[in-house]
Amino acid sequence: MARSSSIMRRWMLNSISVVFVLLFIFGAALMLSIRSYYYKSVEYSLSSRIEAFESVFSQMFKSDARALSFDSFARRLVESFEDKEKLEMQVLNPKGEIVVSSTGFESEMNSSDYQSALASKNGRGVWTGRNKAGERVMSMTLALRGSDRAAIGGIRYVTSLTLVDRQIWMFFGIMVLISIAIIFFMLVINLYFVSTIVEPVTEINSAARRIALGDYDFRINKKTDDEIGELCDTINFMAEEISAGEKMKNDFISSVSHELRTPLTAIKGWTETMLQAGWSDVELNEKGLEVISGEVERLSGIVEDLLDFSRMQGGHLALKFTRMDISAELGEAVVLFKNRAARENIELIYIEPENLPPVLGDSDRLKQVFVNVLDNAIKYSNPGGKIRVETANMGEHVQIVISDTGVGISKEDLPNIKKKFYKANRSRPGSGIGLALADEIIRRHKGRLEIDSE
Repeated sequence: MARSSSIMRRWMLNSISVVFVLLFIFGAALMLSIRSYYYKSVEYSLSSRIEAFESVFSQMFKSDARALSFDSFARRLVESFEDKEKLEMQVLNPKGEIVVSSTGFESEMNSSDYQSALASKNGRGVWTGRNKAGERVMSMTLALRGSDRAAIGGIRYVTSLTLVDRQIWMFFGIMVLISIAIIFFMLVINLYFVSTIVEPVTEINSAARRIALGDYDFRINKKTDDEIGELCDTINFMAEEISAGEKMKNDFISSVSHELRTPLTAIKGWTETMLQAGWSDVELNEKGLEVISGEVERLSGIVEDLLDFSRMQGGHLALKFTRMDISAELGEAVVLFKNRAARENIELIYIEPENLPPVLGDSDRLKQVFVNVLDNAIKYSNPGGKIRVETANMGEHVQIVISDTGVGISKEDLPNIKKKFYKANRSRPGSGIGLALADEIIRRHKGRLEIDSE
C-alpha cells in the first residue's frame, strides 16, 4: 500500500507541477499581452491627441508668433484645452521645463520623453513611470520647432494609468481563479485516473503475495482489456503454470517413490526369503539373486534418470560429439528389448537400414533416447501389439520412426507429453522425465523429437 501511495504522490506531484508550469507560462504570456494591449491603447490615444494638435500648431503659432510671446502662446494653448478631467496638458520651454500645466500646478516630472522627442525623427517621445505623487502615468511629448528648426519648446500630454492597471490586475485575479479551478479540476481527474491504475496494481500485488505464499488456486479478477488487464492475465497464467508444475512435481515425487518402492520391496522380500530358506536351497537362492540383480539394475536406471534430469535442469548435461554409426546404436537398443517384447507377446519389427551416413553426435545419449522411446512403446502396448522401427536417409538428416499399436495418447495429453514430470497414464510405471530428457538430447543434436497419436 505504501508503494501504491508513493506512485500516487509522484503522479500527482508531477502532473500538477507540469500543469502549474504550463499555466504560469500561459498566464504570464497572456498578462504581458493584455498589459501591452492596454498600454498601446493609451499610447495610441495620446498619439491621436498629438496628431490633432500637430495639424493646427503651425497655423496657430505662425499667425500669432509676432503678437505673442511663447509664454502667452502657452497660456492661451492651455486655456483652450477642454479634456482636463481625462488628461493633463503641459507646455514645455526649450529646456524641457514646464511653463504651464492644465492642472494649474507647475510640478516637475523626472521624465525623458522631451529628450526622446528632440532626438526622434517624428519629434515625439513616450515615457511611462511614476510622478511625484507616486501615481503611475504615461506621457507623450511633441517637440515644437521654429522655422529655423530650432527647438522652441514642447507639448506634453499626461494620463493616469491607475484605471488601466486596475483593469490589468482584475484580469490577473481572474486568471488566478481560473488557474486554481483548473488545478483543482486536474487534481480530481488525476486522482480518479491514478486510482484506476493504483487500485488494480494493489490487487495484483496482493494476489502475487498470495501466490508466493502457496495459494496457487487464487486468480485475479480482470476488469479491463488494457495493459493492466494483460498483466492480470499474465499473473493468472503464471499461477496456473505454477499450480500445474506443483501438481506435476507432486505426481513425480509420488511416481518416483512408487518406482523406488517397487524394486526395494522386491529386494527386501527376496532377501528375507533367502535368509529364512538358508543356503541349502540353491535354486531359490539363484532365482532370488537374479530378481535382486534385475531390481538393482532398475534402481540404477531410475537414479541415472534423476541425475540426468538434475544435470539438464542445471544446464550441465554434457554431450561428447563424435562421428558415429547411428544404425549400430539403434540396433543395439532394439536387441536390448527383443526378449522383453517377446515375454510380453509384443512383436518388435526392426527394418535394417541401408547405407545410412555417419552422423555427428553423442552415441551414449542417442542410445539413451532410443531406449527411452522403445521402453515407452512396450510399456504402453498391449499383448499382441506391434512395434515397428524404421530409418530413412533425408540428405542432411537421418529420420528414425518408431511406431506402435499401443493405447495411444489423447489429444489433451499430446501437447504436454514432453513436459517434465508429465504422465499421460498415471497407472503405468515411469517417472515422467524420460521423454523430457530425450527431447532435450535430440534438441541439443539440432534435431526434433516429434510425437503423434491416432
